[in-house]
Amino acid sequence: MPPELLVILLNVAIVLVAYISVYPKVAGENINKIATYDLFVSAVSLFIVGRSFWGSDYAFSVLLGSVNWFWFTLITYTVIELPVLFWYMKKNNMHFNRDDLDKR
Repeated sequence: MPPELLVILLNVAIVLVAYISVYPKVAGENINKIATYDLFVSAVSLFIVGRSFWGSDYAFSVLLGSVNWFWFTLITYTVIELPVLFWYMKKNNMHFNRDDLDKR
């Protein structure tokens, strides 16, 4: 199995577990909590992939070229997560508000 597919499958699994199981329990409808927990969750993905590819010269293929493991993991995680985030927000009737940003 190509490394790109392994990273994508890992990211899919992490995002689905986070949004289906973890975030409803710990973050609910609070977008600030979701963002905070998501920093941790994406770091877990980077840590797992980094343990396998740190120091390697393997070039991961993306649409417009090649990148290292860090950028491939971050790009694919973001691309996978955004539709799931918008689904979660729609399901829970959440919206981005300026007031939410001012509460920090």
